Amino acid sequence: MSVDRSSPMSSLISLVVPFYNEEESIDLFARTIMPVLAAIPGTEWEIVCVDDGSRDNTLQRLIALSERDSQFRIVELSRNFGKEAAMTAGLDAATGAAVIVIDADLQDPPELIPDMIDAWKNGAEVVLGRRLDRSSDSAAKRLTASWFYSLHNKLSKIKIPSNVGDFRLMDRCVVDALQRLPERQRFMKGLYAWVGFRTVTLDYVRAARHAGETKFSGLALWNFALEGLTSFSTLPIRAWTYLGTVGAICALFYGLFIVGRTLLLGNSVPGYASIFFAVTFFGSIQIVSIGMLGEYIGRIYMETKQRPIYLVRKVYGNIKR
Repeated sequence: MSVDRSSPMSSLISLVVPFYNEEESIDLFARTIMPVLAAIPGTEWEIVCVDDGSRDNTLQRLIALSERDSQFRIVELSRNFGKEAAMTAGLDAATGAAVIVIDADLQDPPELIPDMIDAWKNGAEVVLGRRLDRSSDSAAKRLTASWFYSLHNKLSKIKIPSNVGDFRLMDRCVVDALQRLPERQRFMKGLYAWVGFRTVTLDYVRAARHAGETKFSGLALWNFALEGLTSFSTLPIRAWTYLGTVGAICALFYGLFIVGRTLLLGNSVPGYASIFFAVTFFGSIQIVSIGMLGEYIGRIYMETKQRPIYLVRKVYGNIKR
């Protein structure tokens, strides 16, 4: 249920920040974010920091931060579950009338938060931050991101806004809707788009990472893209039915051609090259189709286990449940 934004209950807003091996970013993040939040009139803040099984001193620094400032709440996960699970844990822990998700690397500008609050108070239920300029990212990352958004939106009925990441504000009614979605294999950008609600988009220029290194390798980004494509579209697996049908029709016509040629010209000795090409080509198609089928079966297998999305080891601070 949406909260009346003019009531005192709407003064508490939650900031959800996932952390994984971000010890170099914590102090800078706190120094940058706190003045921005303090300058927004009529709001109280809880900053829910989710430690996603960090292997460095991230957790210790977060705990020290929460001891200095009671606005910080720390959710320690039992191991590394991945960013999608960490964001889910943060959304589950957040108690505010609105929730803002932001990364700790400060590539998403905290200075946009006041504008998000204004848009929310004016009736928006979701306020998206859209990257107007991604020159801080590598050319390869910009190109592959463009390909992914284009391909995903062509294959899926659920359209993901291009160049929109996890940086967004969501009303309590949106967060409640997300909590009703039970899937374990979570692609949060798709889930955000699936629930809908009244949406406003704010543009910003993406800055360079202030500290630390990105945790997404090329392989991780590929797996993330594959997760997104298979989460919200069955077209990749359905395409093999169409491809098989076209191949069968072509094979039928080619067979009729061979029969006709044999009746008219006699039997000719087939060439090794054509046989080799046919076997390897269609064999490769079969392997790829089996692999795509395996992606969907694997998702079904993981969902049937009914395992929790994440496990919390300990909570530092008074987060309401």
